[in-house]
Amino acid sequence: QVKKQCDQKLLIRIKTKCVPCSLNLDTPCPAGYTKITNGTGTPDCRYYLEIKAHTLSFPGCRHRCVKEFEQPECCQGHWGPDCMGK
Repeated sequence: QVKKQCDQKLLIRIKTKCVPCSLNLDTPCPAGYTKITNGTGTPDCRYYLEIKAHTLSFPGCRHRCVKEFEQPECCQGHWGPDCMGK
């Protein structure tokens, strides 16, 4: 039996919204994603607060999330929706 389907595994990485680190402990990842940071997350961003006519910038934290995704693909020499060929 010749293998016709050679699916590609993709890893999708995203980051949650930047918020004050003290509020980031319970920030969830979107549905289907797995959180790969612990505690308050990574302190690598800034969030903004508007006070009257001024916008203030503060250091913040965010979490990193990943999702494994399998993209259907045909093996070399095969094509079409059913990966037929040759």
